[in-house]
Amino acid sequence: MNDNKHDVREDVRGRVDALVAVGRSAEARAVARDALDADGPDAGLLLSLALAHMAEDDDEHDDAAERVFREGLDAFPDDVGLLAGYAELCARTDALDRPGRYARGPVLLARLREIAPYSPELLRAEAAGSSVSTTVKNSVSVRRVQSFDASRAFAEAPTPQAAAAQASQWAAAAPRDLRLAVLAETTGALAAPGGSWSRLLLRRGLEYRFVIAVLVTVLVVVRVTVLPAVPYGVATGAGLLLALPLLGLRRQLRAARERAAERVATAVTEAVPGDEAGVDGDGFGPPELQPVPRVTPREYAFAGAGLALMAVIGVTAYASSLAYPHYDVVAHDTFRGLKGYDLREEFDPFRAVFDGTPEDSTTRVYVAEGAAPDAAAEYLVAVGTGDFHEMRESYVYDGGIIPMDTAGAGTVQDTWEAGSGPYGGWMRCLRYTEAPTGTPRAMCGWADKGSIGLVLFTTPDEDRGAVEARARSVGADFLRPAAD
Repeated sequence: MNDNKHDVREDVRGRVDALVAVGRSAEARAVARDALDADGPDAGLLLSLALAHMAEDDDEHDDAAERVFREGLDAFPDDVGLLAGYAELCARTDALDRPGRYARGPVLLARLREIAPYSPELLRAEAAGSSVSTTVKNSVSVRRVQSFDASRAFAEAPTPQAAAAQASQWAAAAPRDLRLAVLAETTGALAAPGGSWSRLLLRRGLEYRFVIAVLVTVLVVVRVTVLPAVPYGVATGAGLLLALPLLGLRRQLRAARERAAERVATAVTEAVPGDEAGVDGDGFGPPELQPVPRVTPREYAFAGAGLALMAVIGVTAYASSLAYPHYDVVAHDTFRGLKGYDLREEFDPFRAVFDGTPEDSTTRVYVAEGAAPDAAAEYLVAVGTGDFHEMRESYVYDGGIIPMDTAGAGTVQDTWEAGSGPYGGWMRCLRYTEAPTGTPRAMCGWADKGSIGLVLFTTPDEDRGAVEARARSVGADFLRPAAD
């Protein structure tokens, strides 16, 4: 009779633990409490009840778990499982929030070292208190175990369908084993028609991710060294596009885990206490699945290669951030039929850029042939070159090239962000009527990482596009890319 009672309690504990594993902690607690009320205290069942409270991971349930541990240790003061579980709860406790509970942890560990110095329960209790929550660690482990088991099953079976059939038989023989249920659902889903690509990613996911990393690295290096006009978004988009199959596999694996959880929950709910579980009709249960290694040498190798790629990207990006295009300044004595005069002694708007001076610059005004130098300018052009690798669009658009306050120039009709300058970068333009003469004029300023410029010119009633085009053409006439 005692053996039968023991078997029944073992079965109830199995049902409680299975319900917790599939996220049905409230049902687990109800089953455990009903059994305790009916048959009296049991160390293993009290431990399962306390762990069902701890699975909720909130203060109220942690308090309830402590009450259960105390109830258990009052009846079974030297039970290793209860001592270890209580010690783990104490180690997870915030010392400021529950100082009394936190202080009881070392006492419990000392008692464990006396009665079970080499036990796995002691090792687990000593390792408790990690900054990573139990829930997070378990969820990561579930995904890793799932991939490990399914990959091994497909590798050892002659066909994917055979692997799925074998896993289904094992899960049927142990309907409350969540790991076997996950294996059955995973192999069943990936062995279906059209699942070959998912199976390949499951077994060669590291290699596929490494290929993506290599491709993105190549695109970044090419963008920096050969095609600087191509946005970084191209490399990012390519990486995201190639990652879509991995996201699809992730969804398949998550769906398989959800189906397995429902499958085990149904088996647990419908089970009759005392029934045998885990044995098939011939008296043979499923094999014990292999333990999952935390990290394999292969993973270390790919991690090292990935870090090397990150270093390449980092060095390339840093070198790119310091690089700047090189231009030569072309100072024209005459320009578009107009006579030029050098104004650098009187007016050099770029004399102090980023606490320094341009490497080369010119500021010239162009008037009609035969006109006095102080006559109204048809063009005023100022350009400078140098290392402006820290240049940002805000310098141009927020008034660094053309001051935001332009009331002194005349009556401003329009101002706008004009996009890129002659060779990229950024440009801002405005149209205004000159106050003393009533002459319609336009002004555009630009900057990139190797040049800055300002162009003022007389213009008829031109639209924005025409103003921008003329400013870029003038800039291109005064700046030429330097020969390598």
